[in-house]
Amino acid sequence: MTILAIANGLFMTMDGFHVLIKGKYMGPEKPGPWAKIFYKLKINVFKLGPLFIVLGLGWLTWVYGLWTDQDWTFIFGLIISSLTLWYIKVGTFISVVTVVLLLIYKQQLGV
Repeated sequence: MTILAIANGLFMTMDGFHVLIKGKYMGPEKPGPWAKIFYKLKINVFKLGPLFIVLGLGWLTWVYGLWTDQDWTFIFGLIISSLTLWYIKVGTFISVVTVVLLLIYKQQLGV
């Protein structure tokens, strides 16, 4: 769970800064399947750098909470996972895995 969260958090944060600086996301010229959701809402996906940065830092903050046994870890994990479900393929996968693991290990997290 930790490795997936760190990978997602670092990638989203770096991708957010990359699109702010370079005007495009890392990887292919065209954003992934997640962009279709925003296109339908008439939102320019290349203006979402701050959203990626906030969500990426949210994942990294959650990992900090997990490692330091914070009381808010369970709820924050559910929130950050829910907010990342739209990030189709990888983000959705990581979010679903995180929610399932949070529910399985709920008692160990002190909830």
